[in-house]
Amino acid sequence: MPDKKKFKDTTVGKLLFGAATVINPTLGNVLQGVTSPKQAIAEIGKAKISTSDKIKLQQLIYEQQNKEMESITSRWQADANSDSWLSKNVRPLVLVWCIVVFSFAGILDSIDSVPFHINEVWNDTFEKVMMACVLAYFGGRTAEKSTSMFKK
Repeated sequence: MPDKKKFKDTTVGKLLFGAATVINPTLGNVLQGVTSPKQAIAEIGKAKISTSDKIKLQQLIYEQQNKEMESITSRWQADANSDSWLSKNVRPLVLVWCIVVFSFAGILDSIDSVPFHINEVWNDTFEKVMMACVLAYFGGRTAEKSTSMFKK
């Protein structure tokens, strides 16, 4: 399994470390070990810097995360408006695939006469993939529907 990208190597991380250095050079050292935006916000809150600097950095993180989410939503909307059957149906197909595989593996794992066991690592991985697919599909559909309602 490939290593997870370190937070400081992500777009939000690069932006945060650059801004932290400009706003308050000592804050860059505080944020060296963080692994997520949530952890970065917590470390900023604990840092011994001015409240206004803390607010600037935390707002910067939230704004960048919102931009990334809006970018994903716009890609999904572009897919939905596309003439391609596959781009319109990839999310529902992935969701159906996840449900089928997860259910089938669960059924096989629960039958004592079948020599099949889901390793705990895979169980955790499937759970996360399944949650991400369900949330992305239904969350994306909800966002698309509410956007179209507000446009009317």
